[in-house]
Amino acid sequence: MSQARITSMHNQRIKDAVRLRDRRGRDQQGRIVIDGARELLRAISAGVVVREVFVCEEACHTPEAQRVLEWSGGSAVSRYDVTPPVFEKLSFGQRAEGVVAVADAPQRGWHDLGQLGSHPLVAVLESVEKPGNLGAICRTADAAGVSAILLADPRTDVFGPNAIRASLGTVFTVPIVQAPVNEILAWLKAEGLRMIATQVDAAGAYTAADYRGPTAIILGSEAHGLSDAWSAAEITPVHVPMLGAADSLNVSVVAGLLFYEALRQRTVAAAE
Repeated sequence: MSQARITSMHNQRIKDAVRLRDRRGRDQQGRIVIDGARELLRAISAGVVVREVFVCEEACHTPEAQRVLEWSGGSAVSRYDVTPPVFEKLSFGQRAEGVVAVADAPQRGWHDLGQLGSHPLVAVLESVEKPGNLGAICRTADAAGVSAILLADPRTDVFGPNAIRASLGTVFTVPIVQAPVNEILAWLKAEGLRMIATQVDAAGAYTAADYRGPTAIILGSEAHGLSDAWSAAEITPVHVPMLGAADSLNVSVVAGLLFYEALRQRTVAAAE
């Protein structure tokens, strides 16, 4: 570990790290910025390559932050102690936990899915636009035992700071692959997954579908829903009942309902 102290907000390392909050900066540098101790610990556990960690010890109050300090003391990562004003420039939002890291952007492909088991549950998200929703879906997928997430034609960066924070770092714990819609559809067919797609005008409710075998749950964007690519005869459309004035739910809420319905059915089947 190399360690130094940074007191100037005009330091070049600080400027480079701040630029990672913008998609263009991440693309140019091939790196991401990770806020928060829990998020960083999950990235480390998932094998993400951390290059630099910026520490403001005055703000390291949580047990997770202390674990990061211990880790940085025994690793080869470059650690920089910074003053509170410098850390304020680095940190995201109001939740400052005293640690911000710069890491290589994870490169995920089909080979990363590995062996998903005999009854995988895969989530497909098409053109989801809001990083907060994407992060929330990743967090729920992690909790409900979803095997992998496939991002079809994504319109937001899964490794952007908003998505990482909303996911509490679970963007690093769930296998995620980004690909065009036709490539994902071909993969699902080749793997023999039953496809269940949310459609507002579907005849059947989401609770009527069978999620017990190898299954893909397909969710569309907040604004436009799913494209026509998911209207084939072999795809089962389902809807979430809406009994009030609202005609739709947030996509992360819909994802949670379907993920946990799948978990419920699988738990019951395993107990029989």
